[in-house]
Amino acid sequence: MDVRTGLIALFCLMGFTCAEPVKYMDCGSSSGKVTIVDIKPCSSQPCQLHKGQSYSVNVTFSSAVESQTSKAVVHGIIAGVPVPFPIPIEDGCKSGIQCPIQKQLNYHYLNALPVKSQYPAIKLVVEWELRDDNNNDLFCIKFPVQIVN
Repeated sequence: MDVRTGLIALFCLMGFTCAEPVKYMDCGSSSGKVTIVDIKPCSSQPCQLHKGQSYSVNVTFSSAVESQTSKAVVHGIIAGVPVPFPIPIEDGCKSGIQCPIQKQLNYHYLNALPVKSQYPAIKLVVEWELRDDNNNDLFCIKFPVQIVN
């Protein structure tokens, strides 16, 4: 095996271990359809989120509507109770999406999920919504995580 082939194989293996799609549940994507959810780094599921770290959340979806804007709303579901989970950028148009959003096109939404040091070590479900102009969900996904020290 020559050096180039070895490097290609190494990068492919790294990609498979670091970029495994996350298992998620659709929770009411009325204005769009999710095709893939990827959280980096997340090598096993539920994703282990370390306190003081930030994680990349990438959602590929198609829109069923046109929208001038989009806004992200994130909650942690703890014992069935939704708790607001602040993210750095709520504006979806500043998170990898070219606005205005067009009907029948695919989009790659990318944002950060910061895990504050003061969060408790706990298992929970993250609910991530991206809303259109009419406050309908372009996507709504839920995925399990575990916050660890």
